[in-house]
Amino acid sequence: MDVFLDTFLNWQIVQDAWPILWQGLQATLLLSALVVPLGILGGVIIAVLSTVRSPWVKWPLRAWVDTFRALPPLVLLIFIFAGLPFIGLDVGAWGAVAIGFFLNTGAYYGEILRAGIESIPRGQIEAARSTGLTRGQTMVNVVLPQAVRNVLPDLISNTLEVVKLTSIASVVALPELLFQARQAQSVTYNATPIMVAAVVYFILLWPLVRVLSRLENRQLAGRR
Repeated sequence: MDVFLDTFLNWQIVQDAWPILWQGLQATLLLSALVVPLGILGGVIIAVLSTVRSPWVKWPLRAWVDTFRALPPLVLLIFIFAGLPFIGLDVGAWGAVAIGFFLNTGAYYGEILRAGIESIPRGQIEAARSTGLTRGQTMVNVVLPQAVRNVLPDLISNTLEVVKLTSIASVVALPELLFQARQAQSVTYNATPIMVAAVVYFILLWPLVRVLSRLENRQLAGRR
């Protein structure tokens, strides 16, 4: 037991490593505050475009979504970070992460929101249009609010995955929590910083997990 505690829960190492872990936590929070809204923005754009029936929009959009859902986000991030400089675009670590998450998570958010839009009865849309609302006003004021409510558990679940996925930013040396924990581990030769990072992720995400569980239970109760 003493060996386990010394290897994974060494309090002295926690104290020594906390300043660098705190810097990583701040970067993770900032990163999450950047990539989640970007992903939602991309998802809204994709979901709205999916309502256009023209094949000139429908099929390129389907190819776009399938491509960025199929590409592993880690591969996409490395490709953007290391590949864009070859065509004269050096966006840096933050820019690469922002673009990569916009493309990847936007595709997932888009599919979720598209399903929400399709769950809205056609009669409601026609009724809104009959009152004089334009297509855009109908989408913003009638369709999207209901669509978001209908797929809210899926949106929260995807957001949880996005926040956890920010850890891949460490591969482009962006100093988020996991990157800093690995740096501390390499200096201390001890797994405690990684354990601390895991605990911090749990504390950050557990409230969202509980909210998601309540929403899912409420939906199940509403269907009975």
